[in-house]
Amino acid sequence: MPGAEIARPPVHRITLAQLAVLLAVCLPLTAYDQVIAWSLAAGGVIAIVPQAYFAQLAFRWRGAKSARAMARSSYAGEIGKFLLSVAGFALVFATLRPVSGPSVFAGYVAMLTIQIIGSWLLLSRSQSVQRQT
Repeated sequence: MPGAEIARPPVHRITLAQLAVLLAVCLPLTAYDQVIAWSLAAGGVIAIVPQAYFAQLAFRWRGAKSARAMARSSYAGEIGKFLLSVAGFALVFATLRPVSGPSVFAGYVAMLTIQIIGSWLLLSRSQSVQRQT
C-alpha cells in the first residue's frame, strides 16, 4: 500500500510508567528512611534516563528506506545508553552522601524489570494487532 507507514511504538509510555512507579515508591519512603529513598530514586533514574535516550534514537526513523539509519541510530543509542549508565553510577557513588549501595542497585533493577515487562507487553500487543488486520 503506497504511503503506508508503521506507527512508532509508544515506548514513552514505559518511561512514564517507570517514573510513576519510582515516585509512588520513593515519596512515601522518605518518611521512613531518606537515605534509602534517595538511593532508590538515584538507581531508578540511572536506568530510566539511558533507556529513554536509547528509545529516542532507536525509534526516530521509520520505513524500509531508513533501514541503514535505523541500524546506525540503534548502535549509537546502545553505546550512549551504556555510557550514560556508567556515568550515572559513577556520579551517584561519587557525589551522593550518604548512599545505600543495595538501594541504588535495587532501584536500577526494578526500573529495568519494568522496562523489560513494558517492552514485552508493547511487542505482544503490536503482534496481536497485526494478526487481526
